[in-house]
Amino acid sequence: MDVQAYLKRISVEKEEQLTLEYLAKLQKNHMENIPFENLDVTRKVEIKLITDRFYEKVMGNGRGGFCYELNGLFQQLLTKLGYRSHLIACTVKKLEGWAKADTHAAIIVNLDQPYLVDVGFGDSVRQPVPLTGEERIDVSGTYRVAQTEQESYDLQRFDDENHWKTLYRFTNDVKSIKDFDEGCLYNQTSPDSTFTHGDIVTIATEDGRITLSGLNVTQTKNGQKVKWDVTEDEKIKLLEKYFHIHI
Repeated sequence: MDVQAYLKRISVEKEEQLTLEYLAKLQKNHMENIPFENLDVTRKVEIKLITDRFYEKVMGNGRGGFCYELNGLFQQLLTKLGYRSHLIACTVKKLEGWAKADTHAAIIVNLDQPYLVDVGFGDSVRQPVPLTGEERIDVSGTYRVAQTEQESYDLQRFDDENHWKTLYRFTNDVKSIKDFDEGCLYNQTSPDSTFTHGDIVTIATEDGRITLSGLNVTQTKNGQKVKWDVTEDEKIKLLEKYFHIHI
């Protein structure tokens, strides 16, 4: 991994002090420069959990990826910079029930205390969140990590109905990228997977987010949403304009 090339891709200068503030800058800039996307899944391009392949795709080809690729790479970058971090397995909350257990990969970074960090969950928190229940607020919403059991935690977002909505559940157990082999295969092939039913591409912006879902586009600016539809030809141009992806 070329650390300088990675930092250049996310528009961050290297700093010597491994502070919480620097970690937050790395996370925010990562989410604003590298999209979450499933274009390989929908085009039947096999994704294998090999970090060198992630790097070539994201850095060499200017692409994005889904959670294993983005958090797998980002965790390696944090390690190269000197942060103490590890991958964790999470179970995503659906509208009804839960997704397949432990099929989302996120990161724990240990500083003065453990922090949840995630650059591979689409529209979500853009800064490290402590596991203590303290709230964190950014342009995308208000978040906290609530402890549910002795060693289990929920990432939650405060919704428009004044309720804390759980996004996913996790433990602090250390995982390696290979621990997600089953989940990666499931998310690429199962009809129950969110990612096998159409293109999903999304990237954070300074004042909101832009998301492509199938042929539907949603752009959020300062809390205001604008939606429109595109044709297949227009989608190719949109991917280039907003996500810098050429397919």
